[in-house]
Amino acid sequence: MNLAVFGGSFDPPHIGHELIVLEALKTLHVEKIFVVPTFLNPFKDGFDAPPNLRLKWLHKLFDKNDKIEILDFEIRQKRATPTIETIRYIKQKFKPKKIYLIIGADNYEKLPLWSSFEELKSLVEFVIASRDDIITPIELKKIKIDVDISSCELRKDLDLSYIPNQIRDEVETNY
Repeated sequence: MNLAVFGGSFDPPHIGHELIVLEALKTLHVEKIFVVPTFLNPFKDGFDAPPNLRLKWLHKLFDKNDKIEILDFEIRQKRATPTIETIRYIKQKFKPKKIYLIIGADNYEKLPLWSSFEELKSLVEFVIASRDDIITPIELKKIKIDVDISSCELRKDLDLSYIPNQIRDEVETNY
């Protein structure tokens, strides 16, 4: 079984996140994509929307598709959880043949700073979701999306047109 993992703060989830997941389903040969919201991103000091609310929003967005599973592993840890721990958990529990780890192009340069990066590199194949015309190595697998938005930008200046319809009212209420 081949799996893909797409983690993030999703604070808030936006159409870019949704497009990445849907495009990954089309372009990667996977049986399932795990969407993994963080309790707290290891590179951040806090969050705006609480973890359980972000988890609820992701369920609203993706639960209708049986190839997408919202994995609450990192939220259950109640701490900043390095990606390597999530990958080890998925390997042990699901025993996949291959794991694709989907990251935004904006995170590519920071990868060597990730906890246990060398081990992580040996366990996954990185897939880069394009963003803001950031250039990444040609040899890496990519997911092309045409939405240049980040959750951080949305928190500063909430443009509801970037929020999926299923959660738009709740996101507006909470930001």
